Amino acid sequence: MTIHRQSAFLFFLAIVLAGCKQPAKGPAAAGPPVVPVSAVQATRESAPTELRVVGTAEASAIVQVKSQVAGELVRVAFTEGQNVAQGDLLFQIDPRPFEQAVRQAEAAAGRDRAQVAQAEASLARDQAQARFAESDAVRYNDLQKEGLASRSQSDQSRAGADVARESARATQATIDSAQAALASDMAAIEAARLNLSYCEIHAPLSGRAGNLLVHSGNLVKVNDVPLVVIHRIAPIFVNFSVPEQRLESIRRLSAGRKLAVRAFPREDSTRAAVGYLSVIDNTVDASTGTIRLKATFENRDGLLWPGEFVNVVLTLDAVPNATVVPAEAVQSGQRGPYVYVVKSDNTVEARVVTPGPAFGGKMVIEKGVAPGEAVVTDGLLMLFPGARVRLVDAAKVGTGPL
Repeated sequence: MTIHRQSAFLFFLAIVLAGCKQPAKGPAAAGPPVVPVSAVQATRESAPTELRVVGTAEASAIVQVKSQVAGELVRVAFTEGQNVAQGDLLFQIDPRPFEQAVRQAEAAAGRDRAQVAQAEASLARDQAQARFAESDAVRYNDLQKEGLASRSQSDQSRAGADVARESARATQATIDSAQAALASDMAAIEAARLNLSYCEIHAPLSGRAGNLLVHSGNLVKVNDVPLVVIHRIAPIFVNFSVPEQRLESIRRLSAGRKLAVRAFPREDSTRAAVGYLSVIDNTVDASTGTIRLKATFENRDGLLWPGEFVNVVLTLDAVPNATVVPAEAVQSGQRGPYVYVVKSDNTVEARVVTPGPAFGGKMVIEKGVAPGEAVVTDGLLMLFPGARVRLVDAAKVGTGPL
C-alpha cells in the first residue's frame, strides 16, 4: 500500500516538472510594440526675436462730459453703450431761461444804440452852434478893433464860442460812454448766446459712450458730476512691461523704425490686432526691474477693449540661419528641455537641447539638434529612449493598432 502511494506521488511530481519546463508562448514572448508617431524635420530659417508678455488695453482718450450751464436736463439723445461721432448731440438742457437772457441783452443793446444815435445828433447840433459862435466871436473882435463894438460885446461872443465848443466836447464824451455801453451789451449778447448754445451738449470726440450717469428730468449744475464718460477706442493703447535687460535693444531698434506689436485677446488667440510701439517710459521701475512700454493699435474692428488683459508679442530683430523645430516637440525633463530624435533605424533618442526664442508656434534650438534631423511632435506619451517607432500622419496617432 505504501509503495503504491509513493509511485503515484512520483508520477504527479514528474507531470508538474514537465509543465514547468514548457517554453512560454503568446504575447509575453513578443518584442516591444512599435509606437506610431508623427515627426517633422528641423529646418534652418530666419527667426524673429519676440518678447511675449501680458498687457492691458487702455482707451486713447477718456472724456467726462459735464454741463457748462445750470438747468433742467430735458433730453438724452443717445443710447448707453452706443458709438458716438464727434459733434453728435448727447444732451439738451432747458433753453428757455437762456433764450430770455439773449432777448434782454439784445434789448439793452438796442437802447444803447438809440442813445448813441441821439448823442451823435446832439453832437452835430453842438458842433454847428460852436462853429457859429466861433465866427461870431471873430466878427465882434474885428468890430472892436474898428471901434464899432464894445469890448464887453467881444468878450461875450468869445465866451459864447468857448461854451459851445465845450458843449460839443461833452456831447462827444456822452457818445463815447454810450458806445462803450453798447459794446458791453454786444458782449453780453455773445455771452448769452454762448450759454444758450451750451444747452445742447455735443460729443467732444468720437468713441464709445458708457453708462448714463444723470437721467432726464434732473437738475444739473455747472461743471458738476459727469453726465456720461466717453472712451475713444479707435485708436487704442496697450500698456505692458518688459525686463530692463531688453531696454537697450528696444531703444536701438526703435530709433530706426517702428517696432511691430501684436495683441491677442485672452479668450481668442487666433485673432491678433497689429500695431506699433509708440512710447518707451522715461524710467525703469526699480521695484520690478521692468520698463513700461505703450503700443498703439488702430482697432477699427473693435477687437481690443479698454481695461482687458491681452497677450502682447513685441517683435525685435531676427536671428539668421537658426535651427527651428515645432514648439510642441520640446519637452521638459529632469535634465532640462529635450526632444525625441528619430534615428535611421526607426528608433528614437532623447536628446537634451538648448532652446532659444519662440515665435509663431515654433522654437529656435540653439544646441542639440541639427537641421534635417526629424523630431517627434505627436505620440510622445508612449515613447522612451530606444523605442521603435513608425511614422504616420498626426491625425492617425493614437487611433489604434496600425
